[in-house]
Amino acid sequence: MTPTPIEFAGAEGNRLVADLWDGHGQPVLFLHGGGQTRRAWDATARRVAESGMRAIAVDLRGHGESEWVPSGNYSFADYGADAVALVRQTKERFHATPAAVGASLGGLSMLIAETRHGPLLDLLVLVDITPRMDPEGVAKIQGFMGERMEEGFATLEEAAEAIAGYLPNRKRPRSLDGLRKNLRLGSDGRYRWHWDPAFMTSERNINLHARETMEEVIEGLPELHLPVLLVRGMQSELVHEEYAREFVETAPSASYVDVGGAGHMVAGDKNDVFSAAVLDFLSDRAAA
Repeated sequence: MTPTPIEFAGAEGNRLVADLWDGHGQPVLFLHGGGQTRRAWDATARRVAESGMRAIAVDLRGHGESEWVPSGNYSFADYGADAVALVRQTKERFHATPAAVGASLGGLSMLIAETRHGPLLDLLVLVDITPRMDPEGVAKIQGFMGERMEEGFATLEEAAEAIAGYLPNRKRPRSLDGLRKNLRLGSDGRYRWHWDPAFMTSERNINLHARETMEEVIEGLPELHLPVLLVRGMQSELVHEEYAREFVETAPSASYVDVGGAGHMVAGDKNDVFSAAVLDFLSDRAAA
């Protein structure tokens, strides 16, 4: 099965590019984490589509092939507004209420959309993210993202070395083709991450009012009645076990599973285990 490119409009009319893996069933939106692209979902989206659902993997604003917004609006609130637009357009296009799978930034975007404007979704899978996060883990992730943001890399191998240093426990791929999809080749011949640097540097960057937004989401969790599955990496630097327990104790219909041998990048670290957990959750809901 190969995906078909489709497009959506974000909250500012910004172009959002997506891949549709068409299994002709319920639509399932896949939203990646900050600094990633929709390609992070290829293996899982294919499996979900082969099980009979429509997997829709989206490049978030300023990431991948989606538009870099001239406004520089990259706060959590802006990503939440895009998530609302995505859900509503998906429902209109496919005549069904979508489910969603969101990693890190993508998961928080859907949580913000649901707590502010819900009910929107049929169910939600959060991939190693809760509104309460380890500040040191956040700093580590953003530090890695920003370290070579402007300078870039002379070769794909140099980028691979940087990732290996950041994720020392992950097995290095034999091919660099997957990495190539997450980088853009500049006119100067250097490779840079496939996201807008304004994501971290603009006046309205991802850190603007982040703490206040997360506190607002936490306050809304008792009213979050849709089924939610939190898939946590047991070695997560961002979501401690106590945060996961707090989340499922506060959100009425939430549950969580741990994935052994995985850190924050659960889908990349242990994709088979991750995909199986997502499919089980989606299938159980469909059967109900």
